[in-house]
Amino acid sequence: MFAVVVNPVSGKGRGAVLGAEVTGYMHSHQVPYTLITASTSDALLHNLQSLSDALDLDGIIAVGGDGLVHLVLQVAAPKSIPFTVVPAGTGNDFARTIGTENATVEKILRNALETNPSKIDLGLVDSEYFGAVLSTGFDSVVNERANNLRWPKGPTRYNAAMVLELPKFAPIKYEITTESRSFEVRAMLIAIGNGSSYGGGMRVCPGADIRDGLFDVMILHPISKLEFLRIFPSVYIGEHIHHDQVETFRTRTISISSKAVAYADGERIGQLPVKAECIEAAALAWSL
Repeated sequence: MFAVVVNPVSGKGRGAVLGAEVTGYMHSHQVPYTLITASTSDALLHNLQSLSDALDLDGIIAVGGDGLVHLVLQVAAPKSIPFTVVPAGTGNDFARTIGTENATVEKILRNALETNPSKIDLGLVDSEYFGAVLSTGFDSVVNERANNLRWPKGPTRYNAAMVLELPKFAPIKYEITTESRSFEVRAMLIAIGNGSSYGGGMRVCPGADIRDGLFDVMILHPISKLEFLRIFPSVYIGEHIHHDQVETFRTRTISISSKAVAYADGERIGQLPVKAECIEAAALAWSL
């Protein structure tokens, strides 16, 4: 029995369209499944948890964006239930990480039904799993603003929030501890990558590998607003890491303290301090 978990409002309704395509495929190929959808994240997570408690699931098909994947991870990882992602959101960074971003529904489902899943790493922050990137700093400030904007809708809301926040943003003081050192830093952005991208394809940690047991950490030290705008486009191809104010390193664990908030997979984790650990082989996923 498979669980098909659908966020129907992902991607301005694309979730509903692709969800129907997925269930149609499962029905025509006589694959047993249960459809799970709900109007709120809490209800969806509750329904999936209840189903996984009642049945020995063969796998989970997540149809939606990174927010839905984040919910699915909380059930799939602890119970070692294999999963895959039919991307239907605006960012789709986890789908990008496992290679399903541009694949057809048929190819994704055939892969799940005909091949064995592989082990992947996950991040664990304050008892919550994440698949792509944990971040704090300017992007978290922008996320806070974007979540409170009523207009515009969709991905342009993030861009609007960035324009509003950048003029008044100041570097933030952080205290950081890894398994090898402790240090203080003033930074504009800190990204802790299990996967390589966030924000709809920004390759903030371009060298991250979901099978190496380590986080890739990127710290953007203070730069001028003009310089920030100049190098910002390079994050989409991962070239920002060559800037002399960008620091990168790898670590298995990291603790961060500050008067700031953190986001993971685009979801609000909350006020720092936080401690994150890369859990090697934490989940099973059908990748392409």
